[in-house]
Amino acid sequence: MLERVKKTVEFINTKIDQQPKIGIILGTGLGGLVEEIEIEHNLPYEEIPEFPVSTVKGHAGSLIFGKLAGVNVVAMQGRFHYYEGYEMEEVTFPVRVMKMIGVETLLVSNASGGVNPSFDVGDIMIITDHINLMPNALIGKNYEEFGPRFPDMSEAYNKAIIKEATKIARNNNIKIQKGVYAAVTGPTFETPAEYKYIRTLGADTVGMSTVPEVIVARHMDMTCFAVSVISDLGVEGSIVEISHDEVIEAAKNAEPKMTLIIKELLATL
Repeated sequence: MLERVKKTVEFINTKIDQQPKIGIILGTGLGGLVEEIEIEHNLPYEEIPEFPVSTVKGHAGSLIFGKLAGVNVVAMQGRFHYYEGYEMEEVTFPVRVMKMIGVETLLVSNASGGVNPSFDVGDIMIITDHINLMPNALIGKNYEEFGPRFPDMSEAYNKAIIKEATKIARNNNIKIQKGVYAAVTGPTFETPAEYKYIRTLGADTVGMSTVPEVIVARHMDMTCFAVSVISDLGVEGSIVEISHDEVIEAAKNAEPKMTLIIKELLATL
């Protein structure tokens, strides 16, 4: 994998002029943040050596380089998921690449199902911790060039950034929640019993992404911040049949608030 990452990095470095310090991964229905970026380079995934290609509706499939709030950023407009049939090494490959081209801080977004009874569809939840119910992304050979065999995860999500994002939301009268994100493989949405199980474990939301990316980012000593848009509810009495299109729609409705928080947050990093 190390050689594959190096090959991709070499290609990207021939295409970009400035090293980005901030990496952004945009989740389902949340790709509109790209419209706020002063785009300098747009690299479709299929043109990048060794890069997987996203197959999920709502994920455009481009690596975007430019400026957001005056900061050099690289944004994944569309991510990769374990349920697409990719190995964890492929799902998290772009995070490895981001680190090797200079990214120090990773901002991640997703759409998820709320299992906390106090949550509503459209709420924005800042992730304070996670529960990993997927295969760990670090299983297999460890490359010391990337990080230690047994990385610490006591602060997967940076407390200082969480504090700043909370302040930004409050100053803009944006309602936010905070909580724990549980990551499952998908691609099925959860049964009522599974929602109850996940809530019993201590989670506030459940989704099919983010955690592998954060684990790999922390393995490489990147600072992480993640935000989740509540696109549906897995709360007893509120569970209804849900489709992927409805998840995309709910995420898009909440996107302007999430975009505002991330833009103002970048100015402080």
